[in-house]
Amino acid sequence: MGRVDHYRDPDAPAANSLVPSVTAVVRRSDDALLLVKRSDNGLWALPGGAVDIGESVSQAVAREVEEETGILVRAVGLVGIYSDPRHVIVYDDGEVRQQFSLCFSTDILGGRLRTSPETSQVRFVPPPALDELEIHPSMRLRIEHGLSHCLPGPHIG
Repeated sequence: MGRVDHYRDPDAPAANSLVPSVTAVVRRSDDALLLVKRSDNGLWALPGGAVDIGESVSQAVAREVEEETGILVRAVGLVGIYSDPRHVIVYDDGEVRQQFSLCFSTDILGGRLRTSPETSQVRFVPPPALDELEIHPSMRLRIEHGLSHCLPGPHIG
C-alpha cells in the first residue's frame, strides 16, 4: 500500500485515524545508524511501525526492527513522543492517519541485515552521510534527537 506524508501542509486532508506506532534508533558501536528505505514511499527512515493489539511498545520495537531489517534489538530508552497533528499520512485505502509515534533507543542483540516487503534497502549509515539521503522532515527530527547527546530528556511533541 502506498503512502504520502503531509507535514505542515495547509492543504492536507483531515485525519480520520490515530494509530500508536514505534520507531527505533539502532546504533552500532561506531555510531552508524540503522536505516531502511521504505518500499511504500521510497524515503529513508528509522525502522518501525504500528503497535499490534496484545503487545507492549517494547515488543513492537523488537518485532518491527526484526521484521524490517533482520536485526534483533531491545528497547532501552525513550527518545521522544511525536504526535504533531500537522503531520498526516494518507494511504491508498483512504485512511488519513495523524502521526502518533514513540521513538526508542535500543541495544543490538544480534541478527543479520536483510530487506523485507516493507524495505527495499537496509543499511547502517554513518551520521555524516545522513545528509545525502532523502529523509522526511519528521523522521529527520527523530534521528537528530536519537543521535543527540545533549537533550535533557525525551522529546515531547
